[in-house]
Amino acid sequence: MLDLATLFAGPMAASLLGDFGAEVIKVEHPGRPDPSRGHGPAKDGVGLWWKVLGRNKRAITLDLSRPGGRDTLLRLAATADVVIENFRPGTLERWGLGWDALSAANPRLVLARVTAFGQFGPYAHRAGFGTLAEAMSGFAALTGEPGAPPVLPPFGLADSIAGLTTAYGVLTALTARERTGAGQVLDMAIIEPMLSVLGPHPTWYDQLGHVQERTGNRSANNAPRNTYRTADGTWVAVSTSAQSVAERVLRLVGRPELIEKPWFATGAGRAAHADVLDEAVGAWIAARTRAEVLAAFEAAQAAVAPVQDVRDVLADPQYQALDTVTTVPDPELGPLRLQNVLFRLSATPGAIRWAGRPHGADTDAVLTELGLAPDEIAALREEGAL
Repeated sequence: MLDLATLFAGPMAASLLGDFGAEVIKVEHPGRPDPSRGHGPAKDGVGLWWKVLGRNKRAITLDLSRPGGRDTLLRLAATADVVIENFRPGTLERWGLGWDALSAANPRLVLARVTAFGQFGPYAHRAGFGTLAEAMSGFAALTGEPGAPPVLPPFGLADSIAGLTTAYGVLTALTARERTGAGQVLDMAIIEPMLSVLGPHPTWYDQLGHVQERTGNRSANNAPRNTYRTADGTWVAVSTSAQSVAERVLRLVGRPELIEKPWFATGAGRAAHADVLDEAVGAWIAARTRAEVLAAFEAAQAAVAPVQDVRDVLADPQYQALDTVTTVPDPELGPLRLQNVLFRLSATPGAIRWAGRPHGADTDAVLTELGLAPDEIAALREEGAL
């Protein structure tokens, strides 16, 4: 698999596939590395985000706009199953690396094209990032307190969802190839999976003209559902999506009379009386420490979770049992902790074999394996293609 993409959605898809055994070659411009290498905090000049995003990838450099870079990319593509790219539509074509050229080099190739708006339509050639998808999809309009400004997530939510979806799309295309023998193009517009995960809002509007307003931490479909402050100054989250759980919570907090109210029998009815329920639950929680609250909810078989920051996550016994944050040896930084693979397979488990490699670290090795002689590699370097 060739990862030509930058920043998050495309590279994340390649990372997820690499976690379960795909051989991923990360292709970066010789003078302009993937910007994710410089995003966020660094240690000793080494970008830590890249260590996560670049895991399980071999790193090479190629200037695809130069003839030598183009020809080398086509040679690599002839040996690959998948190419992932996120250039603006028309860029690969301008370099002579469009679908016609790539599929001619390898008819079984799957080309995943990840852009903000897709390969066609009035916005296709606009610059775009995940933030725009979070705004355009309706997510930001739903997020935040009533009457307050829309809220954007403090991380790459749309890019992450698109990365997961792209990995799914690649696997779907590879499965189809087993039947047809031919590759195809995957057109991934980041604005689309972000809209899909929001649920039935288009259908609600289509059938009822219903537009959901911002509700903060509350839900329009059930209550109590909120975050509540404990006596020791921490926070817990409570959810009552099931009727039986809502009843357990109200019994636990000493307000069983509310269960008898006619409106309590449905999630929508409870949501309409969220003020009453939040007061009942919030007052009970406010009088107890987080440890007391968690223990009482567990004993009552009611749904609760602590609101955790990264320090709490790393100390959480459930995450520790699952090895959700694992440790990987790294030649630059030593032992390095990062999120483990997304799921556990009983027969063919994935693994983080190494963290992100230095820029271009594997160029000579990969091209030698491709069959290029030392003088050919030297000529590409002289041309500026490496």
